Amino acid sequence: MRQPSVIARRVAAASVSLVLASGAAACAGPKDNDAGSGGDGKPAKGGTLTVLNRDPQVDFDPARLYTSGGGNVPSLVFRTLTTRNREDGAEGAKVVPDLATDLGTPSKNATVWTYHLKKGLTYEDGSPITSGDIKYGIERSFAAELSGGAPYLRDWLIGGADYDGPYKDKEGLDSIETPDDSTIVFHLNKPEGEFPFLATQTQTTPVPKSKDKGTKYENHPLSSGPYKVVKNENDGERLRLERNPHWSAKTDPERKAYPDVIDVRSGLDSSVINQRLAASQGTDATAVTTDTNLGPAELAKLGGKDDQAANVGTGHFGYTNYLAFNPKVKPFDNPKVRQAISYAVDRSSVINAAGGSSLAEAATTYLPNQKSFGYTKYDHFPAGESGNPKKAEELLKEAGYKDGLTVTLVHSNAKDFETSPEIATALQDALKKAGITVKLKGLEDNDYKDTVHSAKKEPGLFLAHWGADWPSGGPFLAPIFDGRQIVQDGYNFNSGFLNDKSVNDEIDEINKLTDLKAAAKRWGALDKKIGEQALTVPLFHPVYKRAYGKDVKNIVISDWTGVLDISQVAVK
Repeated sequence: MRQPSVIARRVAAASVSLVLASGAAACAGPKDNDAGSGGDGKPAKGGTLTVLNRDPQVDFDPARLYTSGGGNVPSLVFRTLTTRNREDGAEGAKVVPDLATDLGTPSKNATVWTYHLKKGLTYEDGSPITSGDIKYGIERSFAAELSGGAPYLRDWLIGGADYDGPYKDKEGLDSIETPDDSTIVFHLNKPEGEFPFLATQTQTTPVPKSKDKGTKYENHPLSSGPYKVVKNENDGERLRLERNPHWSAKTDPERKAYPDVIDVRSGLDSSVINQRLAASQGTDATAVTTDTNLGPAELAKLGGKDDQAANVGTGHFGYTNYLAFNPKVKPFDNPKVRQAISYAVDRSSVINAAGGSSLAEAATTYLPNQKSFGYTKYDHFPAGESGNPKKAEELLKEAGYKDGLTVTLVHSNAKDFETSPEIATALQDALKKAGITVKLKGLEDNDYKDTVHSAKKEPGLFLAHWGADWPSGGPFLAPIFDGRQIVQDGYNFNSGFLNDKSVNDEIDEINKLTDLKAAAKRWGALDKKIGEQALTVPLFHPVYKRAYGKDVKNIVISDWTGVLDISQVAVK
């Protein structure tokens, strides 16, 4: 599904599905008492943490993993140049140094980034980590046989688009320099002020060339983190991690690494996972999940048990569900028709279809309602909680449809809260009140993705969703609204085919900023400007609920990952 070109082409379903798979943000707050704590109330080392998941931890190779944001388990083994701040909520949406001493030193135009490594960094065998290992780790991620990772380095590095990896090209990438064993310099083909976010990607994990075994490296990758792989069965279905004796907390203040063992068991049914976590019997009392959310029915059951309701993390992840228009398809070429639909939407019924207010919050902005994205409040087409059919009818008359119109809404038949038949039906009922007859066209999930992401086959109206690879407006707005990222012969995400020079230029100007706070404000302003064109109708931002065992303590879940951070929990 990923095509060899610009970012938008390759963020694809990998990005979106990864975001949802990891999405269960919570702000439950750290818990330092009871089990997992020493006599002084502080978390203590020891015990085994069990991870109960649906999806196996496949391709456990830093070159092939998509993001560290969704890589809660990989982050225990693979350290990167920078990483996410391991704190609750908004504080956790910040980027901090990991292997590097700081967030990098940019050139004046942000096209050259220089990093220096901390002293005393070692692998699980005690050998030193060098800048050359990081360079090699990045280069091997370009090899076709190790594909699957994030596309940014290929797109951003000079010469990256034409590089095939070290197995074919022995010369390596000239755009990555290592003047000494503790310094690495990146030369980019355009300004990128958010390079510190990119440096969190697992592709910046060090890999010594002498230990590289190609596609077999995933069976026993050399650990730079607090845990090492001692067992990998059935391509990540059963993963056992034990302490890396050469890891030093002095060089790694982010990962606490309290448990002695991390036992990852995958291939389980979602309902079974939630039942086991709710019961919290035996080893399940010290278990968590990193990919399974609670549904409305399960929440209702937990809500009736005071002792279990407390063991649920609640919060937000940077994600938006929306209606997408294709202005090339009539009648959506008429802005007034798009505006009419925007007014007619009944967000309360949509939220009910998505599982209720405990699992979804109404959205009127495309950017998620979090500070790190540059969230700027606006509502260009105020419909209230239940829609404004009267205003919608007025706009339809102005557009030449005084007797109403009939449209087709494409959605996936998959039973999820993103593009489900239930949400489509809720929209159908709401638009009917404004004189808009909606015919529903449900497609099987793969067919749906291939259809809505094809520039040639994209329908006029469909349900869509987007999540960012890191908490910033850049990876949220650029793939969807940068006209230079319109893809005619592969996966296209600019569904509105917007190619506005002022928008493109502003994206370039924001990318030059290395002040992330200043950049966030500009992303928010750009979101507000784009929203006036009614190319999408934001519907809701999901709220995630996820259970954990009763003896899992020191809960930390950030707005970056939305996942209970297993590098912080104690279970003893």
